[in-house]
Amino acid sequence: MKLRNIAIIAHVDHGKTTLVDGLLKQSGSFRENQAVAERAMDSNDLERERGITILAKSTSVEWKGHRINIVDTPGHADFGGEVERILGMVDGVVLLVDAAEGPMPQTKFVTQKALGLGLKPIVVINKVDKPDGDPDNAHDLVFDLFAALDANDEQLDFPMLYASGRNGWCDATLDGPRENLDALLDLICEHVPEPAQVAKASEPFSMLATTLESDNFLGRILTGRVESGTLKTGATIKALSRDGKEIERFRVSKILAFRGLARQPIEEAEAGDIVALAGMSKPTVADTLCDVAVSAPLPSRPIDPPTISVTFGINDSPLAGRDGDKVQSRVIRKRLMEEMERNVAIRVTDSAGGEAFEVAGRGELQMGVLIETMRREGFELSVSRPRVLMKDIDGQRMEPVEEVTVDVDDEFSGSVVEKMALRKAEMTEMRPSGGGKTRLVFLAPSRGLIGYHGEFLTDTRGTGIMNRIFHSWAPYKGQIPGRRNGALISMETGDSVAYAIFNLEDRGVFFIGSGEQVYQGMILGENNRSGDLEVNPLKGKKLTNVRASGTDEAVRLTTPRRPTLEQAIAWIEDDELVEVTPNNIRLRKRFLDPHERKRKAREAAAGAA
Repeated sequence: MKLRNIAIIAHVDHGKTTLVDGLLKQSGSFRENQAVAERAMDSNDLERERGITILAKSTSVEWKGHRINIVDTPGHADFGGEVERILGMVDGVVLLVDAAEGPMPQTKFVTQKALGLGLKPIVVINKVDKPDGDPDNAHDLVFDLFAALDANDEQLDFPMLYASGRNGWCDATLDGPRENLDALLDLICEHVPEPAQVAKASEPFSMLATTLESDNFLGRILTGRVESGTLKTGATIKALSRDGKEIERFRVSKILAFRGLARQPIEEAEAGDIVALAGMSKPTVADTLCDVAVSAPLPSRPIDPPTISVTFGINDSPLAGRDGDKVQSRVIRKRLMEEMERNVAIRVTDSAGGEAFEVAGRGELQMGVLIETMRREGFELSVSRPRVLMKDIDGQRMEPVEEVTVDVDDEFSGSVVEKMALRKAEMTEMRPSGGGKTRLVFLAPSRGLIGYHGEFLTDTRGTGIMNRIFHSWAPYKGQIPGRRNGALISMETGDSVAYAIFNLEDRGVFFIGSGEQVYQGMILGENNRSGDLEVNPLKGKKLTNVRASGTDEAVRLTTPRRPTLEQAIAWIEDDELVEVTPNNIRLRKRFLDPHERKRKAREAAAGAA
């Protein structure tokens, strides 16, 4: 059976996972009556809840004597580390572009990586049945993008199809029969070359590990493409690090191949196929698994460096240990080290005291997903505000700058331009994008964008769309104003009282309701004014034996504004933390005692002076 290895790449929400669903159904990977979840490739709980792909996953379909290995990749730049590794494993890409939105920032990012590897993309204009779709304009914009990214003549002569992944059809022309996805499967078999590795079947076995996972029964599992030779179950092979040192010799206990949505054990892996191996205990991503006779490791691609860092610490609040069962720093450290091994875009370093850990990554979303995953596993953490990582280039302090593409209704464009200017952003493009909308493109420092997304949605009444991608390093742009409003801080420990909150509601917006556990130094809400305000949420109504005519009015509280994890992390300042437990997200001051807070503030002011 002939092999084809492809990746499906696109901007977030342009329909990659839905299209893979259609390919699996129409190629006979499922029985006619088989119950299959929508977006079957998004198997992780967080992926299903958020409607995004976080982890790259492989599958395969059989079509007219070909086995097509398909890798579904994430669309968010925060998970770009996954995309960069995966593209080294395939021989072709299917680039999906939304007929209405055209190429977006992440389209540019993944296309640049694919073209740089010499891959020849197949372009699919998806969602052509959308009322505001303009397939011809999308096609012209894709060609302009390829030209801007220095594509060669072969890459510029890309084949193109029109599709509606949700409705399960794909055709070479807009007025085609619109019946099925056969045109795409045929084009993949015809246009994507057979893996060059197939010709190396007689050479010794070698494979570059691209993804790592662990299984309760099989232990460590590494997935990659077999670069040369063949491998049988039970064979003894070795693992080489990137610098050629031998890490371990081990016996291959299982070879798993992707067949539809399932992974099936096979007896022999062939050159060019994408397989997963079990039996090792030490090798990790970017290591070479090879025959004992091989001495040189396979080259692995460098990964873009992290741009932000967050401090993960133990939860030392008065309510620590009530929700989660994983609270010790050694347990948190072990979990973060496992994450770093699995996810090459994350770096973890120990802080001076050993009680906290600096976790550096690509963006707020990536950090939010990691924290959310850990809290669901039973961890309790205290998390700092994200900080942007600076760089010294030729003695000059440089900071990461992102290209921000914003689509908003015309009436809100002025507000967005004003807010972005406050964040030291420079506007590079402003043009109408049809349907009463304007497209704005900015170059903005990453630190100015931390926490802006929630404010952006409020300013645009929830209709704006903002996409960000790392652009370059630029000289430090100076101070950017932070949060304007102060915090409402509890001065007591106990259970909040409705009467007290009711009387404090004119002071600001509350994050908590009545009858909730609070402690001294915990942030209860946002002050209406600048500056922090200490309040007593435990103050009950004084009872007397004098009764007014009629009954006491029942206290009616305004519904509290409970921040999500990402909103909480973005809202806090440097002297504040987010307390994350399996059941609660609380905000607090770094120093709970008010006298200690004042002393630290004085020290910081003296140090700044």
